[in-house]
Amino acid sequence: MHGWLPLTIQIVTVAVLLAAIGWRNRRWRLVWLPVAAIVGVAVASAAYWFITSQGMSDDPAPKLLWVWLVVTGGAAVVLVAGWRHARWWRRAASAAGLPLCLLCAALALNLWVGYFPTVQTAWNQLTEGPLPDQATQATVVAMQTKHQIPAKGVVVPVNIGAVASGFKHRGELVYLPPAWFATNPAPRLPTLMMIGGEFNTPGDWLRAGNAIKSVDDFAAANGGNAPVLVFVDTGGAFNNDTECVNGSRGNSADHLTKDVVPFMESAYGVSADRANWGLVGWSMGGTCAVDLATMHPDMFSTFEDIAGDLAPNSGTKQQTIDRLFGGNAAAYSAFDPTSVITKHGPYRGISGWFDINGSGPTSGPTVVNAVNDNGTGLGGKEAATHVSDQAAAANSLCALGAANGIRCAVVMQPGRHDWPFADHAFAAALPWLAGQVHTPGIPVLALPGAAPMLTHIQ
Repeated sequence: MHGWLPLTIQIVTVAVLLAAIGWRNRRWRLVWLPVAAIVGVAVASAAYWFITSQGMSDDPAPKLLWVWLVVTGGAAVVLVAGWRHARWWRRAASAAGLPLCLLCAALALNLWVGYFPTVQTAWNQLTEGPLPDQATQATVVAMQTKHQIPAKGVVVPVNIGAVASGFKHRGELVYLPPAWFATNPAPRLPTLMMIGGEFNTPGDWLRAGNAIKSVDDFAAANGGNAPVLVFVDTGGAFNNDTECVNGSRGNSADHLTKDVVPFMESAYGVSADRANWGLVGWSMGGTCAVDLATMHPDMFSTFEDIAGDLAPNSGTKQQTIDRLFGGNAAAYSAFDPTSVITKHGPYRGISGWFDINGSGPTSGPTVVNAVNDNGTGLGGKEAATHVSDQAAAANSLCALGAANGIRCAVVMQPGRHDWPFADHAFAAALPWLAGQVHTPGIPVLALPGAAPMLTHIQ
């Protein structure tokens, strides 16, 4: 979706639009074409306002997106205003031009967020095709009973209740590594809770984020050992941005802590020890990961925040308070990581890896900042000439966390604020994450830039 296909579609769309517009008459050129341009600019301006007001992304949208939004608005005017006196072939071109413009705008949007890295990913998502390694619960039970250890892990669709939270959510997913099938009952493996972005489905980490390949490759290199992964639903709908809080859009936080965690422990026999639980979040999910870890240190010991924000974000701070908490500023503070960490005081045995995207001096990961749990620096490098909001948030939260006993590092990797970046960031941190949650046979690694760790901090 980043290669020849979008360019080809754009070329075809331009050709169709030129046929649809034509030279026509003087009134067409002096009245309706300027109107088309004005409408197009209005459409792009409205989209820009909406995206900005919702605080959707720190990275600026590609200019191509605004170009195609302008053209789309213009194409709508050409279709409506030029239909009556146009010949049949020009009508056909006008009718085809508008959806083609919408498609080009969607492709430009996808270039920005990286939601569909390939055509196959897009097709599977839109048609709800099978996920990588997917199997039914009955198959899983049969395999475990027979001690049939698969070469790769297995993804199981699950229906987790909502008795404790009352949160209306979609079906969720669990990844079981080969080691889970070795015994019956299953070994008490560690678990990573996987949280997606603002607009999401529970399967996004598997399709757009490529997480299953990353964890399968890791398990294959480590004798089948890897953490169990649970891919959660934080919104209940694709466009319901809850920021993982309890608020007017639902008790998402309670669902993750009071529904998901107990379900995993009872249904799949994972460890209930907080030292064996970690959180991985991308974008909005990164904010959630920090939030949940700092609010519930009795439940989680490790987190990876991939390009998250400083706090729950649904626009400006006041807009966030109004939209998520019905105007209750105290409720907002209860889910603001800075306020939570400051109020809690010293933590013990919490580690965090913050990922930020940028253009650094190397093509690989760059340690921007690393701090011990006593607040002393462990070195690092300058990140980039432009410091994004996410970079500022990561450095601020890591510094505050370190001053309160949280061992952390801020790591910059090349890329944009999109799913391919989340994919690379998770793959890079997975060996560290697996060690931190005490995956059998996996060594405990130091954070990037830190001195080697011989034992896990308790």
